[in-house]
Amino acid sequence: MNQTKTLLIIVAMTGLLVWIGGWVGGQSGMVLALAIALVLNGVSYFFSDQIVLASYGAKPVSQAEAPELFAIVANLAQRAGLPMPRIAIIPEDTPNAFATGRDPEHAVVAVTEGIMRVLSRPELEAVIGHELGHVKHRDILIGSLAAVLAQAIMFLSRFAGFFGARDEEGRSNPLASIAIMILGPLAAILLQMGVSRSREYMADAYSAHLTGRPDMLASALERLEGYNRQLPMTHVEPASAHMMIVNPLSGGGLMSLFSTHPPMAARVERLRQMPIEAR
Repeated sequence: MNQTKTLLIIVAMTGLLVWIGGWVGGQSGMVLALAIALVLNGVSYFFSDQIVLASYGAKPVSQAEAPELFAIVANLAQRAGLPMPRIAIIPEDTPNAFATGRDPEHAVVAVTEGIMRVLSRPELEAVIGHELGHVKHRDILIGSLAAVLAQAIMFLSRFAGFFGARDEEGRSNPLASIAIMILGPLAAILLQMGVSRSREYMADAYSAHLTGRPDMLASALERLEGYNRQLPMTHVEPASAHMMIVNPLSGGGLMSLFSTHPPMAARVERLRQMPIEAR
């Protein structure tokens, strides 16, 4: 079911990109947009981790540079039966985290500097367990593909808005330009919601099983949401916001109305109902 849903969402995002290309450049625009989509799918398959990490300025770190974080990830990865992922740190005070890569053998777990300061070790372990859940379920590939395609959709939508969409006869269509500039990014966000919401619940449950402490993840999520409301990230890519453990757009703005994440109260309630297991 997840694989079918994933394929449909990628096809839908590719179709949306082609449709916008048609409004910008007619039939030749559609062909060009399709070619771009195919190239992006190929490039993002092999380089999605580098693209997403670069967009946040994340820097890979060694065991010597972050020994406690490295120990947490290594311990949980071994417990999960996963290869040791690479670790990256985002130079950002707002606490958050995500995982990326095309498969478990090429996974990267990225955390902000802020999350290591504000969470206790058990809470941080629970967050890392959540991200390893995405790796285990192979959510990281679809999340990364969706991020790259969404970025292309948003760019092309802005291009259509600034330089004008055209009708079938090649005439400028100002109303279509405005509609595409607004509806293109909105459609991309709605498709990302289809990618992200059910997978967040699954990753929460996996963390609870892996660490035995669903209460620690519930506590971490509540604290992270509070920090993201009070101290929004200074540099957020809406196209990749769905990859974060909590919505980094929740601080305000139009995008915050269309959260790619499940309601935080629902996530916390589910976790509070799960039993604590001794490890």
